[in-house]
Amino acid sequence: MPDLVVPRGVLPFHLEGQPIRGRLVRLGPLAEAILSRHEHPPVVATLLGQALALVAGLAAALKFSGSFSLQAQGNGPVPVLLADCTDQGALRGYVRSRPDRLAALLEAGEAPDAAALLGKGHLAFTCDQGPDMTRYQGLVAIEGATLSQMAEHYFGASAQLPTHVHLAAARAGEDTAWRAGALFLERIAVAGRGEPDAAAAGAEAWRTARALAATLTDAELLDDSLPGPALLRRLFATEGRVVLDRARSLSYGCRCSRARLAGILERFPEEDLDHMAEEDGAITMNCEFCNLGFRFERSELQGGARRG
Repeated sequence: MPDLVVPRGVLPFHLEGQPIRGRLVRLGPLAEAILSRHEHPPVVATLLGQALALVAGLAAALKFSGSFSLQAQGNGPVPVLLADCTDQGALRGYVRSRPDRLAALLEAGEAPDAAALLGKGHLAFTCDQGPDMTRYQGLVAIEGATLSQMAEHYFGASAQLPTHVHLAAARAGEDTAWRAGALFLERIAVAGRGEPDAAAAGAEAWRTARALAATLTDAELLDDSLPGPALLRRLFATEGRVVLDRARSLSYGCRCSRARLAGILERFPEEDLDHMAEEDGAITMNCEFCNLGFRFERSELQGGARRG
């Protein structure tokens, strides 16, 4: 598996003197490293790339120790979508599709949006800080045509700060490698100013910033040759100084290991392990995240107690 780190994968910022903050997420070559591990149809890989950028940006806004995940479950051609990011910025993702239903959808014509791929179902946002801490989970019905709109619906339903989300994933650049990115914009609650028109001024600042953010194109967001700070200054040039905060790195974060998978196999009864073994007496397990295969000789595994 690649030992890949993007040093400035998440770039937090705020607009000086205004109640506006945000985060620019760019996975760079990390998107290619993750998305190319499986041979997904382009529309499915695009959805997974957007989910990776989304969860990277959300995790960067939290103070926690553990992992933050997004899971979408629906009744569409893509029934399961999962992406998670640790507090250290380690990213991984998984998507499962139904080939027959997906093929029928693609034959219908235009590229399907996220709503058509996922169908009816729900999104779960989960912060898991280990067995000794309470796990927080937010659940919301899938609403909206795009994953960006679904995320904004979640923020609206959970009564959090007004948020604008732009997600993009595509093959880009001369080598047509996968790239993925996101722009998050949030209105900050400002208290104690005392001016009668403070609320109106804040609302106007938010409308203006959101209108400017809406002019961002996918091509700009995914352009490696356009530095993040330059992109932000170009985008919000009329709104004063863009103040950059401490950047956060992102990395290839599949957490599979031979020891972990062996531990899973050891829980199976011996007769199940015998059935799983191939003709040459070996068992092969593939990690669903990175698609790396692990081969175990049947003689290596003891197995659990027999059933019954």
